Amino acid sequence: MAGRHLCHNRFDLLKQIRELTRSIVEDICGGRSPILRIDQFTSYCADVSGNCCCSYYLPNRKEILVLQRESQVRRLDLLLRVLLIVQQLLQENKHCSKRDIYYMHPSAFKEQSVVDRAINDICILLHCSRHNLNVVSVGNGLVMGWLRFSEAGRKFDCIGSPNKTYHIPVQVEDVEDIISLADYILIVEKESVFQRLANDQFCTKNRAIVITGRGYPDIPTRRFLNLLVGTLHLPVYCLVDCDPYGIDILVTYRFGSMQMAYDAKYLRLPEIRWLGAFPSDTENYQLPQQCLLNLTAEDKKKAEAVLCRCYMEREVPHWRSELQLLLDRGVKFEIEALSAQSLTFLSEKYLPSKIARGVHL
Repeated sequence: MAGRHLCHNRFDLLKQIRELTRSIVEDICGGRSPILRIDQFTSYCADVSGNCCCSYYLPNRKEILVLQRESQVRRLDLLLRVLLIVQQLLQENKHCSKRDIYYMHPSAFKEQSVVDRAINDICILLHCSRHNLNVVSVGNGLVMGWLRFSEAGRKFDCIGSPNKTYHIPVQVEDVEDIISLADYILIVEKESVFQRLANDQFCTKNRAIVITGRGYPDIPTRRFLNLLVGTLHLPVYCLVDCDPYGIDILVTYRFGSMQMAYDAKYLRLPEIRWLGAFPSDTENYQLPQQCLLNLTAEDKKKAEAVLCRCYMEREVPHWRSELQLLLDRGVKFEIEALSAQSLTFLSEKYLPSKIARGVHL
């Protein structure tokens, strides 16, 4: 992906769009079939030997679209429809979501995934990120703790009330004046755990910034985290359920998603450390048997799929070992199971002691 993201200015993007469409029109008028060469990026493959060539920076192949197959004619048609909408957004400096774009031509698009693919193709062709196109996500992320920042003139003073919840800004590029007194950043998988920490006044007792993506993290949450880590240079810990989906959320923060592989460099967090929950916590913290749940068929399928990803063996073999142990044991548990000790055990004992003792992977 070296050399990407050269174009952030909307006027430069508009110029690229005009050049791209002019080239297509000239080919058609000249009796030639337009050709689009779209780089393909891959976050991972199934080569667990650790010797694969997957890269966060370079495409692994090119896909060539020509007007010689009906499927590619339709794909090019839909890409141009979305490109026209993006052009209008940039000209008027307005923003919309992927879902908004879908409903502009629902009978043509038929399903949301078509729009998603077209937007990704456009980002790759124009060497930019989705937010550069003024296509934004609905933000789900929450933040609290020892942090102060501003966004488009609005001030977010988490430091003044460190246990107060704030929504993570959608337009992260407008975030500035970041100030923090925190010692670390803590990512928690679920809103319920985030609220447990807020109720326990966790950030009053610990100099932390706490963030949740409320499940699988959206793009604004991952971009915001990337900005904080790059600005503040703080250690980053992650707390997820001890199940295959929790671990998949962890690796999404660490490595990015396959769908957004072309933008992984700007979304991944290689600094992240896995704080828990681990399979060994069942013994270490004497969790009652009724807190343990059998892995479902879907759980096992997810675990096996994650185990096969090349980066698990190449970059985080210790994470892979924990996931394999989870699969071998055949049981899982949620973070909330730690409340079997006491309601405040997570905030007063589990997290502070693990961070102080450096118990993480």
